[in-house]
Amino acid sequence: MIGSLRGKLISKKPYDIIVEVAGVGYQVSVPLSTLSDLPDEGSEVFLHVHTHAREDALQLYGFSTEEEKKIFTTLLGITGIGPKLALNIISGISHDDFLKAVEAEEIAVLSKIPGVGKKTAHRIVLELKGKLTRRERAENRVFEDTLSALVNLGYKKSIALESLEKAHKKGYNDIESLLKEALKYLTGASNEKN
Repeated sequence: MIGSLRGKLISKKPYDIIVEVAGVGYQVSVPLSTLSDLPDEGSEVFLHVHTHAREDALQLYGFSTEEEKKIFTTLLGITGIGPKLALNIISGISHDDFLKAVEAEEIAVLSKIPGVGKKTAHRIVLELKGKLTRRERAENRVFEDTLSALVNLGYKKSIALESLEKAHKKGYNDIESLLKEALKYLTGASNEKN
């Protein structure tokens, strides 16, 4: 199974890209969120990949974040949701909004996603509520520890939290990189005030 790809982006079209790795072009289906994160053709890319094997085909699905890949694979475990619909769901709503909608049982929000009716929205909530958390426990612990470090450095908790959220959205997940990125934001914000 292919778990990730790093290579040259040869072609990108809605829902479909080609990544060349060691002379081999891999066709990868991607959600719109990942497509918008991709650089120009000819640049190097890295994707978290889910390999979907059927008896008549082998399909690759790529994601810019591990969180999107996890949501995708979790959606595949729901009866009636195949790879195309799962990709459509991820394309139709941000992963944070999706997780909020599932936890709050917001059927109306979920059923606005193209291809998801009320019945499917109910099934998603029923099967996923409590299974997907906004942050994994270990990741949450790292986040809390980093927040504590920033507060101990003298920053207000609300401002430190805002800077950490921005760093986390950029893909930083370990204490060192979260702290460095948050401090860049915080020192930049304090320089702007002076």
